Amino acid sequence: MHNTSPTWLSESPDDPFSVHRSAWAVVDGRGRVVGWSEQATALLGYQADEVLGRAAREVLIADGDEAVIAEATAACLRARGWFGLLPVRDRAGHRVFVGFRARKVRRWDSTDEWLLVGSLAEDIVQWDIDRAVLDGFFRRSPVGVAVLGPDLRILRVNRAIARFGGLRTEAYRGLRTADFLLGPDTELIEERLRGVLQTGRPLIFAEQRCRLLRDPQKELIVSVSAFRMEDPSGKVLGVTEIVEDVTDRHRARRRLALLNEAGARIGSTLDVARTARELAEAAVPALADALSVDLLEPVPRGEEPAPDAMGPLRRMAAHSVLPDALRLMHPTGHLFSFPEDTAPSRCLAERRPVLEPFLEGSGGWIAAEPARAAKALEMGVHSLMVVPLAARGVVLGLVSLWRAQRPEPFEEDDLTLAEEFAARAAVCIDNARRYTQQHNAAEALQRSLLPSEVPEHPAVETAHRYLPAHASAGVGGDWFDVIPLSGLRVALVVGDVVGHGMHASATMGRLRAAVHTLAHLDLAPDEVLARLDDLVDHLATEQRAADGTTPPIVGATCLYAIYDPVSRHCTMARAGHPPPTVLGPDGKVRPIDLAAGPPLGVGGLPFDAAEVELEEGSLIALYSDGLLLADRRDIDQGLALLRSALAGPSHSLEQTCKAVEDVMLRDRPTDDVTLLLGRTRVLAAQNVVTWKLSAEPTAAGRARTLVSDRLAEWGLEELAFTTELIVSELVTNAYRYAGGPILLRLIRDGHLICEVSDTSSTSPHLRQASSTDEGGRGLFLVAQLSERWGTRYGRNRKTIWAEQPLTAHQGQ
Repeated sequence: MHNTSPTWLSESPDDPFSVHRSAWAVVDGRGRVVGWSEQATALLGYQADEVLGRAAREVLIADGDEAVIAEATAACLRARGWFGLLPVRDRAGHRVFVGFRARKVRRWDSTDEWLLVGSLAEDIVQWDIDRAVLDGFFRRSPVGVAVLGPDLRILRVNRAIARFGGLRTEAYRGLRTADFLLGPDTELIEERLRGVLQTGRPLIFAEQRCRLLRDPQKELIVSVSAFRMEDPSGKVLGVTEIVEDVTDRHRARRRLALLNEAGARIGSTLDVARTARELAEAAVPALADALSVDLLEPVPRGEEPAPDAMGPLRRMAAHSVLPDALRLMHPTGHLFSFPEDTAPSRCLAERRPVLEPFLEGSGGWIAAEPARAAKALEMGVHSLMVVPLAARGVVLGLVSLWRAQRPEPFEEDDLTLAEEFAARAAVCIDNARRYTQQHNAAEALQRSLLPSEVPEHPAVETAHRYLPAHASAGVGGDWFDVIPLSGLRVALVVGDVVGHGMHASATMGRLRAAVHTLAHLDLAPDEVLARLDDLVDHLATEQRAADGTTPPIVGATCLYAIYDPVSRHCTMARAGHPPPTVLGPDGKVRPIDLAAGPPLGVGGLPFDAAEVELEEGSLIALYSDGLLLADRRDIDQGLALLRSALAGPSHSLEQTCKAVEDVMLRDRPTDDVTLLLGRTRVLAAQNVVTWKLSAEPTAAGRARTLVSDRLAEWGLEELAFTTELIVSELVTNAYRYAGGPILLRLIRDGHLICEVSDTSSTSPHLRQASSTDEGGRGLFLVAQLSERWGTRYGRNRKTIWAEQPLTAHQGQ
């Protein structure tokens, strides 16, 4: 024998190690070594000629090991083969342990020999570990392992794969992925495995959706890793695929991601409707194919519903990936109630979520709304969840979720996720509801402090717009007024308290009341602003002394203008407010040189008034800065845009207001917006007459004669007696206490107005004369004979006026 392999020697896949790579020797029936490999020489040091033909006991067995060898030999003879660890003496005389596999073989001449294949003990241990690992992969591993050939047909799978696919282990041999997975999933998996075969680049933890043919409604998420198998020569043998079911982990991760996204998206504003829409957009299509949000009817108004409220509900949001679903669902804003014995009604009645995984065949909804249910089932709707929107112990409404495109029904995990969505959204909706309640109260207060209707006035035709700021900004302190004054004059006022909220509205109300009081004193615009300035300063001081927690009054702005339709003069002053815009009848903008003045509350600085003459039909616009600064414009841009809108084609002041609103307020403003338009009128010359009288004893008689003649000319003879008495008393007082020339003026327009002006600044006052007094009854008579009377002051002049009403016939 020599140290080459016998012709009958071959490898077996069952050997623990390769014959050609391990040391081997052949022993005949008499125990002589008849074959010796080069690997055996490398392992033990003996050359072939040193052992061939000699008894193995003489060369390889150390003293004292005979019994161990004899026992192994006996076991080998009994079993016709043996595997184990034996001590061997190497050429240097050292005792080493070698792992042996012995196998009995028959030669061509019918004699028996024993093939011994061996390796060092540590190699055997490694082989045991490798074999244990391999056995663990295919028999015990919870992770799926599949071995596929180059044609991607399965060669072998482990028990985890077998359980995954629902077949016996041996049944997978020769199958392709398409034989137990649905189409699209199969194509993607095979495409990835083919890439591993072609490139040799491994696939690591690639997550893949899949559905099994045996249970197509259930979606699974698997993590796939794969590597290419090659022999020592580099020949591609196939690909090994490692598959792990990570559905639960994926769903938990998805739930966490959806909740994080919902937390970021839901509740971005304190608006109930916007919050409901955000909930719908966050849950579709991530959780459901269609969703609706319905709130108990008081909630959108900011009110808290009754604890046992069952309806009606208002549809606040509806969202769907189904093309026709929104036409089938109740539209946004619709007020309705769910039929009894349906999932939503049970949800409201029991205050708990309701899960109906399979709608077809369930009685409540289908029986209550058969037509709507039939259409929904035709669209593929098959599963429903209804979750209450509850916050702080109060049920605000409910959320309904449907599935249609995804075949798997809703499960308990989906219901848990929907409850988390609803819980977060409910808190945001309740916050928005509470804010809406407070905002509505503040807005109601603000509107109650503003004029509900602007009275018609012979001096101007008016129109206005007041738009409160977006709810998130809070109500502001804008106000406007049209205040009738004596002599057919009118005051146009626009103001703005700095800041937002109830405090700003309350301050605005106090300032507006003060403006009315000052206007009825017939003060000039600059004097009105000066007294308002003192008031704001006083309010701030009073507040600081009383309460340090309330937001301080930091000031206000105001524009005050007085228009006289007789003289066509308009006198105005402003305190830090945007200037007015005047548009002439010819459509051209007239600049007004009006000093800005300090804001109210600064104190100690004067206000300057300006007087302009307005043609009949001129348009004067007063506004707050919220109009100019909307959409993030600056003042100059806002003024240019306003002038353009005012000059545009329009047929009425209401249309002009609408045009300004459309051009300048494309979005809900972040600050209150106030716009007051006035188109000037001029009193006809024949309805006004003025006389200048000398301060002499006959002045009263002269005045009576002039008045009597003019009333006769106007057809007002029935008012002659009372008017002569009024004029006589007023002119007599002017003669007695003032001196200088006296002006007498009569104005006819709905009222008959008598005005007597003199150069005195002495303020007249009404007093009750005693029975023995010879005088003191003049103003008392004037007050009794007129509907209204009063005094106003101008430059170096005082005017006392009295009004008498005219009937419709008399005013003609």
